[in-house]
Amino acid sequence: MTMARPTARVVDMNDTTSEEILLDETVFGASTPRHLLHAVITMQLANRRQGTASTKTRSDVRGGGRKPWKQKGTGRARAGTRRSPLWRGGGTVFGPKPRRYGYLVPRRVRAAALRGGLSSKVQGGRLVILEDLSLERPGTKRFRDLLARLGVIGRVLIVTDRVERDGAVARSCRNLRDVTLIPAEGLNVYDLLRHDTLIMTRGALSLVEEAWKL
Repeated sequence: MTMARPTARVVDMNDTTSEEILLDETVFGASTPRHLLHAVITMQLANRRQGTASTKTRSDVRGGGRKPWKQKGTGRARAGTRRSPLWRGGGTVFGPKPRRYGYLVPRRVRAAALRGGLSSKVQGGRLVILEDLSLERPGTKRFRDLLARLGVIGRVLIVTDRVERDGAVARSCRNLRDVTLIPAEGLNVYDLLRHDTLIMTRGALSLVEEAWKL
């Protein structure tokens, strides 16, 4: 039994359907094991860690140049330095030091996970293809009304073929907490699964299919 090729309708900014198109089945009709998605998301989160945590060991703590008291005769435990981890203000044992947490998984794994994330949006009916996305002037309320016309709810990921940092679209959705705008080359598994709805322009769709098809 052959699976039906995935399709999507192309709409304009007034939610008027212009046509229904066929999607690349290797990109939007893939079945990806969950452990691959987990592996890629874990990698992305690890790569985002700053790794700047730093603690002082006993060699970094100031002071402790002389023995606090003599070895015998005081009735107290032996002590050689005030920098001991046993003392308040002393060094830390095996504390974190600046390091890199990032690593890479094979590109085939990353590609399979991305295809799986895109396919899940199609299967769940949460993919919207826009003919074009442009605004004459920025306006947060105007952009929120656009999303309402498209009928999207929850967190929204918008992928375009180009993103101008000071463009009208970027400035319009900048203050919307549940909206993320990224270029097609920045598409990633973490953002795909973190958002409820995926909106792609037709230009971005072509770039994604060309980059990730088998």
